[in-house]
Amino acid sequence: MIMNSQLTLILGGARSGKSTFAEQLALNSNKKVTYLATAEAKDSEMAARIEIHKRRRPQEWDTLETDPATLPITISSLSGVLLLDCLTMWLTRFFLADDVSENGNEKAWLKREQEIKELTEQLCDAPRNGTHLLVVSNEVGFGLVPPYIMGRRFRDLQGRMNQLCASRADNVVLVVAGCPLWIKGEKKL
Repeated sequence: MIMNSQLTLILGGARSGKSTFAEQLALNSNKKVTYLATAEAKDSEMAARIEIHKRRRPQEWDTLETDPATLPITISSLSGVLLLDCLTMWLTRFFLADDVSENGNEKAWLKREQEIKELTEQLCDAPRNGTHLLVVSNEVGFGLVPPYIMGRRFRDLQGRMNQLCASRADNVVLVVAGCPLWIKGEKKL
């Protein structure tokens, strides 16, 4: 019997409680949970943030750290509840892979953005046979317009990929100050 898979997008600003909310959804599912970690510890501050997330996770959860390019394939091979934390860090790894995002060459940037869009589509379509994919992502549209090209490109990329995920998601939740606001779908998961 083939069961329907689900995609839930959980958006929020920095320190909004979006990861904690997503973790609670996963915990409440009473299913096997796999945490898909996307961040890289490039400095001590990021290493400390990653450590906080690790300590918060239940020990019975599996944690996977995969190559960003193969994440959609990894997702399609898993079952249960998958918690991807977070889309923003996943996109950042592509964004900073070389100097295309900041070199000002619009043609090269548009090609890169299309590649990232295709990978994001694959990621959204990857859950199989009853898998529930929870995707945590930063809502970047409430801030100021960045004064430099790299910042504007990232803000625009993140906003577009959030829109793409939301269009394919069964549920979309915006977390503000730890409070979930259900924008799309059912409150009951």
